[in-house]
Amino acid sequence: MTAFHSLKKGALLVLNSGSSSVKFTVFAVEPEENRIVPFFAGQLSEIGTDAKLSAKSAAGEKMAEESWADRDTGGVPPLLPHLISWIETRLPEGMPLLAAGHRVVHGGSGLHHPVMINEHLMKELESLIPLAPLHQPQNMAAIRVLSESRTELPQVACFDTAFHHTQPTTSTTYAIPRELTEAGIRRYGFHGLSYEYISRHLSEEKPDLAKGRVVVAHLGNGSSLCALKNGRSIDTTMGFSALEGVPMGTRCGNLDPGIVIHLMREYKMDVNDLERLLYHKSGLLGMSGISNDMRALLSSNDPKAKEAVDIFCLRVAEEIARLTCAMGGIDALVFTAGIGEHSVPIRSMICKHLKWLGIELCEESNASRQPQISAENSLPVHVIPTNEELMIARHTVDLLTMRNAA
Repeated sequence: MTAFHSLKKGALLVLNSGSSSVKFTVFAVEPEENRIVPFFAGQLSEIGTDAKLSAKSAAGEKMAEESWADRDTGGVPPLLPHLISWIETRLPEGMPLLAAGHRVVHGGSGLHHPVMINEHLMKELESLIPLAPLHQPQNMAAIRVLSESRTELPQVACFDTAFHHTQPTTSTTYAIPRELTEAGIRRYGFHGLSYEYISRHLSEEKPDLAKGRVVVAHLGNGSSLCALKNGRSIDTTMGFSALEGVPMGTRCGNLDPGIVIHLMREYKMDVNDLERLLYHKSGLLGMSGISNDMRALLSSNDPKAKEAVDIFCLRVAEEIARLTCAMGGIDALVFTAGIGEHSVPIRSMICKHLKWLGIELCEESNASRQPQISAENSLPVHVIPTNEELMIARHTVDLLTMRNAA
């Protein structure tokens, strides 16, 4: 349990920095009540074209909806000092910024826990850029800017891969020469902060279920699934990169590697062409030719949109079956993330593929968005909102407390 005895009252900043956007959440640390509570959140979006800042309080009240185009010089780093200053001016007197926690996509084979950031760690994270070239540099840019503009501010890195380090080698190993595996080409898995939050939620709210075999479906623009056995990751659908697994908004999911060879040989595609195709032009967008947004596809009358949705649902159901096999059974299914939490028809379509597994929805409970949506005699099916930002805040407080105690 997160402890607060050595902390003063203040604020924690959680940052998730991408190539053209920065999401942020500010939490209030209340040591006397031994709790962290959301204060306000928002994002800088469309960076590089027409940067915009939007923010809302924890109560949902609008705090900002404004253009930052005049400050936009084409990248995230120049805007971050402005964002930090904007955030600090919104903090009440007596609530200083205590620390910043960062979502860092890749921790490699060695970083299994959140860590305080120092120069040695930065060099280690830089060495992992080849494993996540689209995400790692963006995460590190935010850390660098903060370390230069707020030199005394403690920073914590929380890794999306760390939660999966409990997986056995049967889950992490590809059928390639062993020397390549030893060089780091293996299955890492992602969305670990989300799965860690769900695992903790289950242990606190449904301890008996948490000790069992649970498949968690984190379905959003980026989608993956995870097999939890006694709260630990046994297998997951994403692997070496965030491309593997089910089709996503713009990412391909599982793909015969022979297709990549064919595209290189017959279409003369180079690595940049392939990266654009597989990360940004495939998935729901590629299959439908309409949108990467599941809501747009569900509302469309175009048969290609319906086909893309049908393929997505079938692939998710197939992965649930595979993860059930990896655990030797299943005691519950959990939906989370944007699509998983909010899309009634997608949950219904996925579960219709799984009746043979003992899964059947109560369509009334599903439509009314109940926390448990399974029929009376079905395997339990739950909808649990994830909270990666709170997970990062908790880890940050834990490390601050340890540092202060030391």
